[in-house]
Amino acid sequence: MKPQQHYVRFVRWFDEIGLDDLELVGGKNASLGELVTALGDTLKVPEGFAITADAYRRLVDAGGLWQRMMLILDQTNWKDPKATGPASAKLRKLILDAPLPDGLATDIQIAYRRLERKFGRGVAMAVRSSATAEDSPSASFAGVHESYLNVRSAKALVSAVRECFASLFSERAISYRIDKGFAHHSVALSVGVQRMIRADRASSGVIFTLDTESGSRDVVLVSGVWGLGESIVQGIADPDEFLVHKPTLRLGRNYVLRRRIGAKAVKLVYAKRSDSGRTKWQPVPRKMQEAACISDPEILDLARQAVLIEEHYTKHYGVPTPMDIEWAKDGPDGELYIIQARPETVHASTGEAALKLYRLTGNAPVILSGQAVGQGIATGVVRFVKNKEDLAELNEGDVLVAETTAPDWESAMKRAAAIVTEHGGRTCHAAIVARELGIPAIVGATGARTLLKAGQEITISCAEGERGKVRGGHVPFAIDTVDIGNMQPVGVEIMVNIGNPDIAFRTAALPVAGVGLARIEFIIADAIGAHPMALLFPERVTNEKTKRALAALTKGYRDGADYYTSRLAEGIGVITAAFYPRPVIVRTSDFKSNEYASLLGGADFEMAENNPMLGFRGASRYMHPFFQPAFELECAAIKRVRDDMGLTNLIVMIPFCRSLKEANEVLNIIARCGLNRGENGLQVYVMCEIPSNVILVDEFAKLFDGFSIGSNDLTQLTLGIDRDADILADSFDEEDPAVLELIGQAIAGAHRSGRHCGICGQAPSDRPGFAKWLIDRHIDSISLNPDSVLGVMQRLSKA
Repeated sequence: MKPQQHYVRFVRWFDEIGLDDLELVGGKNASLGELVTALGDTLKVPEGFAITADAYRRLVDAGGLWQRMMLILDQTNWKDPKATGPASAKLRKLILDAPLPDGLATDIQIAYRRLERKFGRGVAMAVRSSATAEDSPSASFAGVHESYLNVRSAKALVSAVRECFASLFSERAISYRIDKGFAHHSVALSVGVQRMIRADRASSGVIFTLDTESGSRDVVLVSGVWGLGESIVQGIADPDEFLVHKPTLRLGRNYVLRRRIGAKAVKLVYAKRSDSGRTKWQPVPRKMQEAACISDPEILDLARQAVLIEEHYTKHYGVPTPMDIEWAKDGPDGELYIIQARPETVHASTGEAALKLYRLTGNAPVILSGQAVGQGIATGVVRFVKNKEDLAELNEGDVLVAETTAPDWESAMKRAAAIVTEHGGRTCHAAIVARELGIPAIVGATGARTLLKAGQEITISCAEGERGKVRGGHVPFAIDTVDIGNMQPVGVEIMVNIGNPDIAFRTAALPVAGVGLARIEFIIADAIGAHPMALLFPERVTNEKTKRALAALTKGYRDGADYYTSRLAEGIGVITAAFYPRPVIVRTSDFKSNEYASLLGGADFEMAENNPMLGFRGASRYMHPFFQPAFELECAAIKRVRDDMGLTNLIVMIPFCRSLKEANEVLNIIARCGLNRGENGLQVYVMCEIPSNVILVDEFAKLFDGFSIGSNDLTQLTLGIDRDADILADSFDEEDPAVLELIGQAIAGAHRSGRHCGICGQAPSDRPGFAKWLIDRHIDSISLNPDSVLGVMQRLSKA
C-alpha cells in the first residue's frame, strides 16, 4: 500500500506514481515514479512531481481547440518540408494562446512552494515533457519533446509547462508519431518537474546497459561530460566513455574494462541572473579536458545501479529490457543521482536469429575518420547542413554532413543515407537518431566540413571497427544475411580469429564457440604504438623526437611499464569479455624483428635479420635477457585480465616454440609472473607450427594443455618455402601431402594424450575442402577469420 498523500488535482508527486500510470503521467514520469517507489532505498532520484496528462487533455478539449488542430493536421502534407514548418507553428500557437485549465497554475504554485520550503527559495527545476506513448520498450520519443532547465520560479514553471504542451506539435514530434504509427489524438502530454542537481559544478551523463553498436547485453556503457548532460545529447562535447562487464561485476569483480577520455572542450552550466537565458556554455580548462569526469569507484557505482534498474524493468515487463539512463553528480554534496531511465528501443526488438554483416568489397583512400555508429556501409553525395533551413536541400540518399545535428532536424534526417558530424560521441543526438533510423553515422569526425566538398560522392563505412571511415567515391560493398536459427550442426567447434578489440562485441555475435586465436599484435601496434623496451628504457632511445613522443604517450600513467601493461590488458580484456564465458585463446606476441623495429622507439632495440620469419621470434624471444622484461609485461597484462577482471575464460598460447627446452623455460617465466598452469583454471596451449612440435607431440603434450595448428608456418617449414617469397607463392600449398601428413599426425598425437587440438591458420577460411578434411580427422576446433565464419558454416552445414 502506498502512503496517503495530499491530493492535488493536476499534480502527482513521484512517490505516488509508477509504471502502471502511463496514461496519467506519460512514460518519463511513470518511470521516475517507478524508480522512487520501487528502488528509492537503493538509488538517489531527485525530488519532483508530474503535471498529469489530464491537464493537457482539458486544454485541447476546451472550446473546440482539438477540432481546429485536427483540420490542420489532416490538411498538411507532412512529407513536404515547405509545408511542415508553417503548419507546426500554427498548431503550437493555438496551444500557447489557449487558456490553461482552471486550477492548473495554482496546483503548480503550491507544489513548487513545497519544494522551496525543503530546498530553499528559487530552487532550480528541470521541466521535461512526458508523452503517454513515451519510454516504452518500442518507442523512446527521446529528444522529441522540449525540456527546460534551471527554472527558478512558480511563474516560470507555469510558462515552461505550457511550452512543453506546445512541443507535442513540433515538426519532429509530429513526424516521429507518423513514423511510429501513433495517431495524434492517442498521444497526450504530461510534464515532469524535477529538482535539478548541481551537475554544472561536477559532471553528468548517460548510461546504456548494453553495447550501443553491437547490442551485446553483457556490458554497461557509461558516458559523461563536465557540467549538464545536454552537451552529450546535443553532441557539442565529446564525452568520456567507460565500459563495465556485467557478468564479472555480478561476481564481485570491481573493474572498469575500458576507458576512452573524450575532448570535453565545453560544458553547459547555470546562467547568472544577469545573463540572457537559463543556461550558458563555458570552455573547459585543458587539464580537466584530459582528466576523466568521474572516478573508477563512481563508474562502478553507476554500473551497479544501472544493472539494478535493468533487472527491475526486466522483471516488470517479463522480457530482457536493456535501459537508457541519465545520471548527474551533484557538485556540493558529491552524490550520484539517477535523473531518468527508459527502456532502450533500438536493440530491444532485434531478433538474434538473423545476422546481417556488411563488408567492403572494394577500396579507396580514407579521407577522414571518427566514432562509428552502427555497423553499416552507405554511399551518397555530400550535403552540408548548417541549420534547419538547409534541410530543404537534403535529398533522399544524401550524406548529411554537419558540425552537430539538432532535435528539430529529425523529420528530414530520415532522407539521409548516412550522417557525418564533427562533434559528438556514441550517445549524442546524431548517434541516437542514426541507430533508430538504421543508417550508419560517423560522429566526432574532426574537419569533415573542410576535408569534404559539397556534391562529392563518398562511402561511409562503420563495418571496420570502432573508427568509422569516410572514403572518396562509390566503394562497392556486400551484405551477408544469415538465419542463424536454421543453421545445422557442422560436426566441429567453429571458432574465430580476432585481433582488433574494436570489433570484439560485434564479432562475438557470430554463432561461434569462442576465439581460437586472439592476436595481440594489433593492440600493441595500434592501441600502444610503441616498442615495449622503449617504454621500459626510454633513456636508451637516441632520437629526441621519439623520446618526446614516448613521453606524450605515457602521460597520465606512472611510467612506460604501467602504460604498456594497462593498454594491453584493456585490449585483451575487451576481447575476452566480449566472448565470456566462451574460451578465448590469447597468443602471446609473435612480432618478427622487422615488425618490432617499425614501432616507435623500436629501431634502438632491434637488430636487422636476413630472414625474420625464421629468426628472433616467439618463445626464443621471451627467454632471451634482451626481451624478457618486455615479455613479463605481457604476462602482467594477462594476469590482470584473469585475476583482477575475473575473465578466467582466457587461455594462454605460446607461439613458435622450437624445442622442449624453450617450452620449459617459457613456462617457468610465466609461472614466476604469477601465471601457474592449472591455478585458477589456467590452461596454457602451444602453437603447433614447427615440424619439431609434431615429431615430439607426445612430449609437448606433457607440458601443455592443448595445441593449435598454425598451418601457415607449418607449411613454410615443411616445404622450405619462405612465406614472404613472392616468386615461390604458387608452390606454397597447405594441402600438400607432406603438410597434410604432419597435420594428421598432430591431431592424432594430441588426442592420444587427451589434449585439445584445433587449427587457426588461413587455409580453412580459404579452402572449403580443407575444412571437411580436418573434420574427417576429428579435429576439435577450426578457427576462422570473421568474414569466413558464416560461409564455411553454411558449406559444412549443407554437407
